[in-house]
Amino acid sequence: MFRKLIGITLTIIGILTFIGLAFAAEPTGSSDMAKAGKYIGMGLAIGLTGIGTGIAQSRIGSAGIGAIAEDRSMLGPVLTLFVIPETIIIFGFVVMFLIMTQ
Repeated sequence: MFRKLIGITLTIIGILTFIGLAFAAEPTGSSDMAKAGKYIGMGLAIGLTGIGTGIAQSRIGSAGIGAIAEDRSMLGPVLTLFVIPETIIIFGFVVMFLIMTQ
């Protein structure tokens, strides 16, 4: 049940991200609504990727602490796995900068 809820939540987050990117497309006549959509898209790009990174790192961190408690040689692999979700937020920054330069 919990996995299904997480899957639905992540799907909704993905849909909202694409909606934010759609609002970010600025028409030829620069209006206040287009600027507002651009800022909403930038906020969604950073905010939703931050939430996804936080969820991933919380699960990896809790499992990693247990693995390190049992075997100290697991410190290197756990740290490596803990850093991998940070690439998601980097992609969020890239999307934000792409929206900002439109």
